[in-house]
Amino acid sequence: MIPAQVTVNIDETAIRAYINKQLDQQIHESLLLIDLKKMAEITSMSPRYLEEEILRDPRMRLIERRKDRKRWWLYKEAVDVIQMILEEW
Repeated sequence: MIPAQVTVNIDETAIRAYINKQLDQQIHESLLLIDLKKMAEITSMSPRYLEEEILRDPRMRLIERRKDRKRWWLYKEAVDVIQMILEEW
């Protein structure tokens, strides 16, 4: 019998990127609130652009929560509203 030789090449950076993507997805699914900084990160839009194009929409203002000068949005509702706004473009 001929001994088998198996060679496996592992791309560690691809595996690491996949794991990070899966972790981010799980974290996003468990978020309750997001702020402007996190919204900018999630949407890949600048905070200024979000302020001008997204956050002025009355639907976003409905789900906005304020305490002193800090603002938050309910995560799942914010994602739904942003998708509605983007579909109208």
